[in-house]
Amino acid sequence: MQLAAKIRADVSRWRVERSARRRLSAELAAFTSAADRVELEQVLDRHSSEEAREVRGILLRQDAVRF
Repeated sequence: MQLAAKIRADVSRWRVERSARRRLSAELAAFTSAADRVELEQVLDRHSSEEAREVRGILLRQDAVRF
């Protein structure tokens, strides 16, 4: 694969991943009440730390902005 084609493919993949992260972040922003967050934490606890890492990171960033 030529370098230019590889760069285009990488940029395209990055854009798709970025869009998915933004959608996930927007969806998680809806969980604002204490009960919502407890329920969300219970769901995350059912998954490995690696599987839940991205969601927990988003939640931490949102908490930092919120408080």
